[in-house]
Amino acid sequence: MAKKTYQGSCLCGGVVYEIEAETIESHHCHCQRCRKAHGAAYASWGEVPEEDFRWTQGEDLVIENKYVELARFFCSRCGSPLGGKISTMPGKFYFTLGTLDDRAPLEFKEHIFTAHKAPWHEIADSLPQRNEYE
Repeated sequence: MAKKTYQGSCLCGGVVYEIEAETIESHHCHCQRCRKAHGAAYASWGEVPEEDFRWTQGEDLVIENKYVELARFFCSRCGSPLGGKISTMPGKFYFTLGTLDDRAPLEFKEHIFTAHKAPWHEIADSLPQRNEYE
């Protein structure tokens, strides 16, 4: 399968990005940082090689928030969480699946950091669950 280009954007439309992928490896993260940053039970992330991700509009609106090994990117205008990089996993870019504008082929791999999941949330699908990320 050949790579295709998919577009995503923030809530206000000020920041736009493109990714190139055949399929997008994806996972649901239940760590406390993701839950708090997204205001939800978990965050759904897509993973692509860093060279396959590019800002195409509004890069000057993107703010970076670093916390330990994690750098998260947000729109400074509307606050949308857009993506992140993990220093211990160089060469990869993680983007928030909720910001995709195009229907892309997603390949959900697993739930991660389930030991930290919200106590009120029940995982009801058959994806593998990892207490941590390996």
